[in-house]
Amino acid sequence: MTNETVIAATQRWLEKAVIGLNLCPFAKAVHVKNQIRYVVSPATSPEALLEDLMGELRTLQDADPDKIDTTLLIHPYVLGDFLDFNDFLDSVDIAVAEPAFNDEFQVASLHPQYQFAGTAPDDIENYPNRSPYPTLHLLREASVDRAVAALPDAEQIVDHNVETMKRLGHDGWKKLGLDGV
Repeated sequence: MTNETVIAATQRWLEKAVIGLNLCPFAKAVHVKNQIRYVVSPATSPEALLEDLMGELRTLQDADPDKIDTTLLIHPYVLGDFLDFNDFLDSVDIAVAEPAFNDEFQVASLHPQYQFAGTAPDDIENYPNRSPYPTLHLLREASVDRAVAALPDAEQIVDHNVETMKRLGHDGWKKLGLDGV
């Protein structure tokens, strides 16, 4: 598995699922403007991943938002188990809250086994957050605020995604060629 293979699979998922199904109405703009930074972490431990996360937050903080608006920190070698990944998100929250980051960021979680509370593992409602590899999506708060302000019904995104996935179903997901995701 090369970094190029990991990034290509993630981009394919982003294009076919996230943008193609309009699961995130904000994704298309940053994708077409090439403002998404894709980083494959070589980390094999949560501690090493946390170091990579801190480095990527600093990189995003220092970057011109017109060049890099958001980062997908893909970590295929660590936290493959969703429960371990979910536990790690507490460390992510602490890292993002560091005073040096001035409440500038939030992190969305994506995982091949993603499961919302109160759902069964194979429920189709889990699939909008199922990326090919465990991934931390680093977002600028200012960008999120602008995007939400521009979309009057932003609070309906989750409900829209659930409806979209129920209409699509498992067979529709498989037809997208994302059944391994």
